[in-house]
Amino acid sequence: MHELQQRPGMLAIVIIYLVGLACLGFYMFNKQKKLEAQGNGTKEFFLAGGSLGKLVALGTMLATYTGNGTVAGGGNSLTYNYGIWPGICFSIPPLLAFTFLGIIAPKIRSSGCVTCAQLIEKKFGSGARLFAGIVLMLSMISIVSYQFKGLANILWATVGVPVWVGNIIGCLLITFLAFGGGLRTVAATDAMSAFLMVFGLIIGIPILFNAVGGFGAMVDIAKQTHPGELDFFGTTGSFWVWLGGYVPLFFLTIGDQNYYQRINSAKDLKTARFSLFGTGLAALLINTIVAFYAFTAKQWFGDNISASQALISTATLMPTILGGIVLAAAGAFAVTTGDSYLLSGAANFTLDIYKHKINPEADEAKQMKVTRIFILCAGVFAFGILQLFPSVLAIQYWAYTISAAGMTPAILGALLWKKSTKWGGIISMVVGTLITISWEWSLYKQTGIQTVFVALPAALIALIVVSLLTQKSNQEVA
Repeated sequence: MHELQQRPGMLAIVIIYLVGLACLGFYMFNKQKKLEAQGNGTKEFFLAGGSLGKLVALGTMLATYTGNGTVAGGGNSLTYNYGIWPGICFSIPPLLAFTFLGIIAPKIRSSGCVTCAQLIEKKFGSGARLFAGIVLMLSMISIVSYQFKGLANILWATVGVPVWVGNIIGCLLITFLAFGGGLRTVAATDAMSAFLMVFGLIIGIPILFNAVGGFGAMVDIAKQTHPGELDFFGTTGSFWVWLGGYVPLFFLTIGDQNYYQRINSAKDLKTARFSLFGTGLAALLINTIVAFYAFTAKQWFGDNISASQALISTATLMPTILGGIVLAAAGAFAVTTGDSYLLSGAANFTLDIYKHKINPEADEAKQMKVTRIFILCAGVFAFGILQLFPSVLAIQYWAYTISAAGMTPAILGALLWKKSTKWGGIISMVVGTLITISWEWSLYKQTGIQTVFVALPAALIALIVVSLLTQKSNQEVA
């Protein structure tokens, strides 16, 4: 196995790109302040005024999906830990999920909601909105936390900066961009990052294979050292473990507030659907390529790197400029996804908790002040979460599952099932959330059964059974 050789020259390209993102963020912050002065603060900040065109809508959708979860967790970590096919199959959930969202996009746009908790309130009442807002806010912040590590891994791979220092730098930059110009900043930086990442990954793969003696050489190493990594289910051990890596992602995506906000931020339905279907296809391409990168890293570096460093480590095998582009795009993905989820969590706090329950009389200026204070506090809180989990994949699975099981059944019930009731939605959210927490806390270790296979069916059953038993309450929603 080879040792990773740090490449300081690549850091210059990364810095140039990130400085560009920061400058764009500063520009959009000034523009956002002018819009707020006109009394359109929250709509502009959270929905970009419903003005996104096709390319920007596609770019921000794709960058939100393929953040540090793709670079350091997701298919990257699945490939490193279990084999190439589990990584490639990570492309299936987004393809199905974005197709599904494209189908129901008219219902999402007609709701006119900024947050999924608002959508839930229309069907299940005020109490349900508050509970949903809290759970969604915590889930969003958890996802933000592991974006910090994306920049940290890049700084470690290039100049050996300790990961904890890189985490702090990532926290500061992500929080600054979310604090500044809202979704207009996020969407613009997302689009830049998305297209750079696709370009960098595609042109980098043949150069990477040439540097390591060809993909066939990597397969030969795997046959000798870890032959199970070439099987379809990899080294997961069973179909259910394999499936458990994808089910939370699918249900998170179809209930992810970020995509609902971007659907409503597109200038029309045609633009929204273009971005959704385009993201599904692009995610299929990106995740497949990432699997080949991570598989190469596993065979070349072995245990000298961690799973979260697989894709990033391969950039050090490329020429300086190309490797720098790959690292810059990976870092930008972490940044733009982080500020997307930080912005989304801020929407939950400001609109679903502060404006809804704490201070219903708050004007636009007050709401924007509270939003920015929350973003600063949430950035610190997300940094704390990062210290509690052993890996990116662990945080990712936790955040995905609590959102998928706790929120998605109720969101879909509110959108698509006329017979869903207030109590059905509330009980579904409570059951899904509590089972996720309790199972992850202790029962998973005792049973070996993955949380999603318990929490998600329980939440769905609760929604259906309780709704059918409480049909009269459909007329009693507050």
